[in-house]
Amino acid sequence: MKAYLLHADRDLDLELPLPANAEALKQDLELETLFDAMSRGDQYLRDLTEKVFLTSLTDPGEILYRQAILRDCLGQPVVVRELYSLAVEALESKRKAQHFWFRDTPDSLLRKSLRVLELLTDMLRRLRKLADDHAAAFRSDGYTRFFSMLERDLADDYLDDVERYLSELEFRRGTLISAELGRGNSGTSYVLRKPNERSLLDRIAPGGPASYSFTIPARDEHGMESLGELRGRGINLVANALAQSTDHILSFFGMLRAELGFYVACLNLQEQLAEKGEPTCFPVPLPAESSVFSARRLYDACLSFHLGSRVVGNDVDGDGKQLMLITGANQGGKSTFLRSVGLAQLMMQAGMFVPAESLRANVCAGVFMHFKREEDPSMTSGKLDEELGRMSEIADSIAPSGLLLCNESFASTNEREGSEIARQVVGALVEAKVKVVYVTHLFDLADSFYRRGDSADALFLRAERLPDGKRTFRVLPGEPLPTSYGEDSYRRVFGKAKTPSL
Repeated sequence: MKAYLLHADRDLDLELPLPANAEALKQDLELETLFDAMSRGDQYLRDLTEKVFLTSLTDPGEILYRQAILRDCLGQPVVVRELYSLAVEALESKRKAQHFWFRDTPDSLLRKSLRVLELLTDMLRRLRKLADDHAAAFRSDGYTRFFSMLERDLADDYLDDVERYLSELEFRRGTLISAELGRGNSGTSYVLRKPNERSLLDRIAPGGPASYSFTIPARDEHGMESLGELRGRGINLVANALAQSTDHILSFFGMLRAELGFYVACLNLQEQLAEKGEPTCFPVPLPAESSVFSARRLYDACLSFHLGSRVVGNDVDGDGKQLMLITGANQGGKSTFLRSVGLAQLMMQAGMFVPAESLRANVCAGVFMHFKREEDPSMTSGKLDEELGRMSEIADSIAPSGLLLCNESFASTNEREGSEIARQVVGALVEAKVKVVYVTHLFDLADSFYRRGDSADALFLRAERLPDGKRTFRVLPGEPLPTSYGEDSYRRVFGKAKTPSL
């Protein structure tokens, strides 16, 4: 049995390593806040969410498959949570059974597997009933196939047969084992046999051919151990087969828990954003070569969890643009906008809804971050060396159709040198078909790209500042200006400067 709720043709690979830039993504996009909101204190969901979120999908078809399943989850959250709880409960059955069996013998393995399978059979019946009761309410291909599989593989007659076999394996009428004599008259070829059915007449007036038997005295511990060893040899194959069946069913419930767990985490996130009145939508994923990014009211969901009010959203029309340069006033929302772009891209490629009213974007071959860092405490290198080193690592890893987000890159040196370095880097990346979104205060850098007249391939945005100095935290189309209004920050910190008296 396969759930196939995260991928149409395979199970979730829990052993898949995270991308090399995972830590930079978590730090610069503040993903810890997002993961905490999705997990709501559940460490299993926390680890699972990070794994699925950071191992992005790159096929629009796979994203749409997952989106359709998530739509069903949002439409039937109670049923999805009940399915998830059932999977968790099923996995607990093995832990419960292990409390009572300590010796690793064929007999203990058989009894432990019987106890677990009895519990799992009940779980399978409950799972089938959930499918019967609610399958009609789900529309996605993933859930339709999942419920059809349950109906086919967990038919009533099949589950009845399982329960009957489990009852027979209790061996209430004893254990019938055949064996042969081997070299040195040692036993060999032990086979567990099905006990012959005895008629009512045989039970009342036993007859039939004579048989030989022996009785072990109650206090003969050695004899009992020898008999137990003989029985263990006879039931060994059955015990192993039963244990493998148990592991198979537990594996199914384990994968079901993991795949449903991601959707439960998405439900947690959507509920919290809805409580804050923040919009969400399902984005339109497009092929990598299309170079599309258009959004309405795009916002940073992580910032929303730190504010008591709603976050200001932004509209972006970046279709056909390989470069987006964002300039403007200090404290104007440029870095927040940059994070919202990266977060939306990753959420889309995880098959999730995104924090926006609408979004169309091409998939990318990885999201990479180049944000400014604090001074190296070991003093082994300067800030510029550190920035250049990180950019070199990114250049070695990023591929065409990748997305690079830069926040004040190369501002650690003077404007002339920083601008020239950035021009060379950005120009080479754009030429290699890497999409670059760059926040900068380097006027020389921004103005040089603007004066080239590359409006067909570049989008220039500016953080809005009202005439009275107020920031709206909106990012609008606009040419770079030679000031970032640092005097506004000065006045905010020190107040209006007083004229000295003479």
